Amino acid sequence: MTQNQASMMPWPEEDFSVYGPVEERAVGRVQQFVGKAMSRNWSMIPHVTHHDEADISGFEARRKAFNQANPDKKRTLLPALIKAAVATLQQYPQFNCSINADGSKLFQKQYYHIGIAVDVPSGLLVPVIRDCDKKSIDEIATEVAAISEKARTKGLSMAEMSGGCFTLSSLGHIGGTAFTPIINAPEVAIMGITRAQSRFIPDANGAPVLSLQLPLSLSYDHRVINGADAARFVKSMADFLQGFEFS
Repeated sequence: MTQNQASMMPWPEEDFSVYGPVEERAVGRVQQFVGKAMSRNWSMIPHVTHHDEADISGFEARRKAFNQANPDKKRTLLPALIKAAVATLQQYPQFNCSINADGSKLFQKQYYHIGIAVDVPSGLLVPVIRDCDKKSIDEIATEVAAISEKARTKGLSMAEMSGGCFTLSSLGHIGGTAFTPIINAPEVAIMGITRAQSRFIPDANGAPVLSLQLPLSLSYDHRVINGADAARFVKSMADFLQGFEFS
């Protein structure tokens, strides 16, 4: 129990059947574990979330053109986001760190292992794709598909969910405009992605231009990262996507 938890009021215990019919069921083992981890991370890490958008109009046009020309190896957004995350972590290495329990030491990582949050029937699992700086986008796409399917059907070992540097949590296939993802300790940042939306944005001359905007929500540990660097990180990741070429 943390000091914050010890000072809180006790959890309210009620007989809900007094108010109407109820059904009692046990919380699953995976969901209990994830819940405890998220509670610890939220209470112990000073979270701040920075929201911005990436113009992916050109990215999507290039992606669709590539997929039309190469129907046997279609591209999706997530592997490109993983490559964008690696490039941005290399540019801003303070995001590729971990901090110890009492906040007295930082560990600067020289590797690039990216976690991807996967929605599974029993809760939420975060498999880690290792050495993403050394893998092609095809290799990453294949690994993402395989590990996501394993997470949903067979479950994952702790080894497969350990060692991450940075996590991507995408809700774009469901919807939303922004959210505040909880950092996956001992990482110091996590990127949330929601559904891209078409909007008219003024160009340099003030004329409205229809563009596809991808919402990005970066939660970061304020003990390690300041707000200005968080804003730069998101902008750089957006710039990477904007110039991303499919091959």
